[in-house]
Amino acid sequence: MREVALFTVGKLKDPHLLALENEYLKRITSFNFNIIESKAYEEDVIKEGVGLLKKIQEIFKDKNPLIVLLTEKGKTFDSKAFSEWFYRGLLITPRPICFVIGGAAGFSPQLHTLAEQKLSISALTFPHLLARILLIEQLFRAETIHKGHPYHK
Repeated sequence: MREVALFTVGKLKDPHLLALENEYLKRITSFNFNIIESKAYEEDVIKEGVGLLKKIQEIFKDKNPLIVLLTEKGKTFDSKAFSEWFYRGLLITPRPICFVIGGAAGFSPQLHTLAEQKLSISALTFPHLLARILLIEQLFRAETIHKGHPYHK
């Protein structure tokens, strides 16, 4: 089964958001999905970038993951186009796919350089913890679209 991960700065502690996140995580069945949280450093994108890259390297060692940054300057999709993009990526590349949500100050230059793709969830700005939930819901929605399930109407 394909490996997909979300690397994020900071921990999700709110029990309501955790319950919502866990509900979507239970429903994702067509790929292995893991969430890896990294320490937040107040407004220090270099330290956060080093921490995120260290975690990515620890988890995926020599697998050369496809790194996708979630940023307001990234490519936007509607849900059907996102599903097509995501599943085409899963089918084409044997590499793990790593989505990355940075801290409040954004991403380090090194992460920008290593990222092969940049994705925007919306033109609206969301707190990082909500962006995390939105991405997970969209991954579940992408799966249902791909399988022809009526969840996406």
